[in-house]
Amino acid sequence: MASAKGVSGTGQSPLWKSTGRRLGAGAAIAVLIGSATVAAAETATLDTATGDATLLPAAQTKNQIAQSREARRFDIPAQPLADALTLFGRQAGLQVTLKATIADSLSAPEVSGSMPPQQALQRLLAGTGIVWHFSNDNTVALERPENLSGAIVLDPIQVEGKLSAPPTAAIGTLPQEYAGGQVARGGRLGVLGNQDMMDVPFNIASYTEETIRNQQAETIADVLANDPSVRAAYGYGNFSELFVIRGFEVSPDDISIDGMYGNAPRQVVALEMYERVEVLKGAGAFLNGVAPGGSGVGGGINLVPKRAKDEPLTRVTGSFAQKTIFGGHADIGRRFGPDKAFGVRVNAALREGETAIEDEERYSHLASLGFDYRGDRTRLTVDTGTQRQRIDQGRPVVFVTGPTVPDAPSAGDNYARSYSYSELTDSFIQAQAEYDITDALTAYAGLGFRSMREDGDYATVTVTDSAGNATAGLLTVPREDENKSGQLGMRGELETGPVLHLFNVGVSALRTVNKNAFDFGFSSATSIYDPIDSPRPDSFFSGGDFDNLPKVSDTYLRSLYVSDTLSFFDERVSVTLGARAQSIRTKQYDRTTLRETSSYDQSAVTPVIGLVVKPTDEISLYANRIESLAQGPTAPNTAINVGQVFPPFTSTQYEVGGKLDLGNFGGSLAFFETTKPSGVTDLNTNVFGVDGDQRNRGIELTLFGEPLDGVRLLGGITLTDAELQKTAGGTNDGNKASGAPAYQANFGAEWDLPFLSRATVSARVLHTASQYLDVENTLKAPSWTRFDIGGRLTRTISEQDVTFLLNVENIANTAYWASAQGGYLTQGNPLAAKFSISMDF
Repeated sequence: MASAKGVSGTGQSPLWKSTGRRLGAGAAIAVLIGSATVAAAETATLDTATGDATLLPAAQTKNQIAQSREARRFDIPAQPLADALTLFGRQAGLQVTLKATIADSLSAPEVSGSMPPQQALQRLLAGTGIVWHFSNDNTVALERPENLSGAIVLDPIQVEGKLSAPPTAAIGTLPQEYAGGQVARGGRLGVLGNQDMMDVPFNIASYTEETIRNQQAETIADVLANDPSVRAAYGYGNFSELFVIRGFEVSPDDISIDGMYGNAPRQVVALEMYERVEVLKGAGAFLNGVAPGGSGVGGGINLVPKRAKDEPLTRVTGSFAQKTIFGGHADIGRRFGPDKAFGVRVNAALREGETAIEDEERYSHLASLGFDYRGDRTRLTVDTGTQRQRIDQGRPVVFVTGPTVPDAPSAGDNYARSYSYSELTDSFIQAQAEYDITDALTAYAGLGFRSMREDGDYATVTVTDSAGNATAGLLTVPREDENKSGQLGMRGELETGPVLHLFNVGVSALRTVNKNAFDFGFSSATSIYDPIDSPRPDSFFSGGDFDNLPKVSDTYLRSLYVSDTLSFFDERVSVTLGARAQSIRTKQYDRTTLRETSSYDQSAVTPVIGLVVKPTDEISLYANRIESLAQGPTAPNTAINVGQVFPPFTSTQYEVGGKLDLGNFGGSLAFFETTKPSGVTDLNTNVFGVDGDQRNRGIELTLFGEPLDGVRLLGGITLTDAELQKTAGGTNDGNKASGAPAYQANFGAEWDLPFLSRATVSARVLHTASQYLDVENTLKAPSWTRFDIGGRLTRTISEQDVTFLLNVENIANTAYWASAQGGYLTQGNPLAAKFSISMDF
């Protein structure tokens, strides 16, 4: 019997190590999962991004290889092999053909969990001596080795891998799902493109479409409730989702789509058109450029639009949530043309009704189209969407001027004014393209346009004493945004002796024009415990023409970047060096005269240096020094130098850590320090300046994966010491920053029930330590804990898979202040049950 020595495990054999990423598809080797077969007409394919190989029959096309690598959910109980293969075909979306006698008297073990179809098939056929190959795009043919003419049967082997675009590409290189399917192996690192978590000196978490769907996540905040480094709040005076990463805020204006700023919807993002939510933990001025909203010191958020898969998709979902929110969602994907080069993914969703908060009503509508093309050397994506959100009587944030932080009202209580509302309409289109000039040099470009209209009457509550007495006024702010963004660059790969270089050079630009007007109304008395409603108040101060909104600001961000990742010792050691020269030009205008009132044009260079060392295949150690860059603050009305605009300021981050990849279970441990300058007014001179610092030091531990078949874990803990330094007159030196808890922890688990086929239960706990509301550290919001549970069941009805989902958040209906970020309180949501039924046609 021929030997398969050196071609086992994960593909990291001496053959692959000696040739590295230079080995192409064409070796006369093949693997038929279950047993190995060698034949002259068969070929090998190599993942040029990772060096992992998949050996497959020559008859298997590129599309078939890609399809066999896409993780799917399998729930196949132990049973006769013929019945198990029928169920496998349904769940994999493939037709399985075999002679009737092949499976006689054979049994199949239980196969459960999220995995590629080839892995599921391997488990079913283990020990049977049966081999397989694709006879066409959607059909898997099973045969016994004695039926294969001229074939030599080898010992059973396992080879992992995937077909991918060149290592210089970003389109078509979405990192595959990690074991368990809840997170991916990596994500988008701005201009560096998609990267595996073990290969980069940064910490990134990427939550998958499976997580979004199984948890019935409707917004980004729903998804990031899984992350121990992130907490969500509301924006200043409105209902926008504000995120806190490593103790620093990320505004909704600073969310990117496929690595580009400026095109994501404002305030609240509906998730039906996105398949992943990625979180970069730490500064990223080099990776992503200046955040247009001026945040992003502690991290960034990137959204990945859905793409059509090789397998046709028609999925319809109906949903219901407390109290009376009904919704529907249609998700359709198709590929067509030669080699299925063209893909279209269409999503349409609608939700409307009263939430679990008393008298709060929400409406959400989304329609999107994602197009992509994958050729031999050219790749293209175009994403366009429109989203409308309306919130009536949304529960507002709470400011505190009294001596203590009041207890949170009952979880479902609402202290909003009946006239308050917010309505936003966003439309965008974003296109990205890549062309492989050579096998080692790729040119890329991106272009985006976005238009937004916001209308609303906002009534923020200010509590004045410990009894919960308060006042609430009126702020009306119609607003329009017009954004244009672009990017152009090249990525290349080059060898100089024993060193492999992956270099990147390019330019980017973003222009934002903001138009708005405002109207302040008189305040009236109320209480957060016993609200007193009142009619919409009269105006006492306004600015701008509501019928023809005046231009208020015009901001132009430009940058030039260059980087090189040098790899040594068979890519066991890599160093990333780079810098981005960025300029910020902004102009402010008077709402009445329309004349320019102030402006600045400043620039700065933000460097990056990162190190990765892999002592083993399972461990990756890393370190980085990177900066963030934000637009400078403007002196407030209370300072002598009112209106003075300060130049951009940088925040510096140092981080060291390690990552673990055991195949079915992984994690990361990071130690970080970030120092952010902040504006303060000198108490003696009453002059505003950028003098104070907020220094956040912390430890971040995350865990994820499927350590046991059918048991998936996701969670971790973050410890943060957020200290104020160089404050005005030194008064608050050493105090803790507001809205930055000392620790926060998340732990979630899923269990596939062994006694009930295709059924899963889940549970999650979130805990956040107390938070200071003010920089003087006299007001403190208490710690809180929230428990969530869920379950799902899949059944085949009329030959169609139907999935039933139930998720209950805050099962104890705990009343708590979720966040003190920004110097105000955001109350956590009450108990809310969500139920949905989805069917794949």
